[in-house]
Amino acid sequence: MHLFSSLYERVMGWSRHRYAPRYLAGLSFAESSFFPIPPDVMLAPMALAAPERAWHFAFLTTIASVIGGLFGYLIGVFAFELVEPVLHDAGYYAGYLQAREWFSEWGFWAVFLAGFSPIPYKVFTITAGAISMAVLPFILASLIGRGARFFLVAALMAWGGEKMEESLKQYIERIGWATVVLIIGVILVAKY
Repeated sequence: MHLFSSLYERVMGWSRHRYAPRYLAGLSFAESSFFPIPPDVMLAPMALAAPERAWHFAFLTTIASVIGGLFGYLIGVFAFELVEPVLHDAGYYAGYLQAREWFSEWGFWAVFLAGFSPIPYKVFTITAGAISMAVLPFILASLIGRGARFFLVAALMAWGGEKMEESLKQYIERIGWATVVLIIGVILVAKY
């Protein structure tokens, strides 16, 4: 069964679509405030498909993500009472409490780390607004953290270029199934 290779071909086709940069910007904005899928899943194949535009894609992703982060910040300032039940239902409330604790300990550095790491950035943007973090340090930490992450992803993909695309195409089935097994293993270990 060639499930992952057909999916890979489809994603690479989407990444070459003329409106792909718009979709990337929209996804980056949404992920920073309310959407669960990180923009890396679009940025990586786009940078791989067009390595000469990788820096442009990373810049676009960073700016859209920071603007989305400001939207998340505004949600925290003006609508936290409405979002709090959603945080509970979506399983993010423990993350919110952890983010509050990190903000009280590290402030600026909490946003920076959240921007660069796989921790859900939206939790930190909403928390920053809910605790009324100063806007300028929030923007600066977001630009540095998100920029570092997205430029690193774009650089790795552009550096790999056609060779990486061919290697991925050749091994995508093995990588895909190994990832599925790994995820199932992690779930089973966490559950028991």
